[in-house]
Amino acid sequence: MMTGMDITVRAARPEEYPELGELVARAYLSGGLLDLGEADPYLETLRDAAGRAEHAELLVAEGHQGELLGTVTFVGRGGPFAERAREGEGEFRMLGVREPARGRGVGEALVTACSARARALGLSGLVLSTQPTMHAAHRLYRRLGFRRDPDRDWSPVPGITLWAYALRL
Repeated sequence: MMTGMDITVRAARPEEYPELGELVARAYLSGGLLDLGEADPYLETLRDAAGRAEHAELLVAEGHQGELLGTVTFVGRGGPFAERAREGEGEFRMLGVREPARGRGVGEALVTACSARARALGLSGLVLSTQPTMHAAHRLYRRLGFRRDPDRDWSPVPGITLWAYALRL
């Protein structure tokens, strides 16, 4: 568990999975990150927080009054949600912050928690994929020590290119 800025990052509880799945889906939709909007097939994956929690660590950022502000999926040791991590690296995916909570340090708290988890597991690095248009996220990642790793850029589906960022621990 990590605390700061009136935000606590902790493991998500099973009863929170439906809300967290919808939270990340809404974050992607409101951020214009899904080309097909409500018809995008990736929404099903985003909403399936319970499925992610079976294979990875689902973290939640909670406000001081218990409200769920954001979530991220941390992949520490491979599995079906590891896409760009190499041997000995962790990865995080599907970071989402409720629209009213954006700009309050929630994303930073979630990314910092992923870095702390990777260090606690003795991993040598942490990697993520991001869309080229996510400029605010890129600034956050760079500020937290991540660097672009163009050799790991990739296309999960035709017409979508994701940029990779990596952090050496």
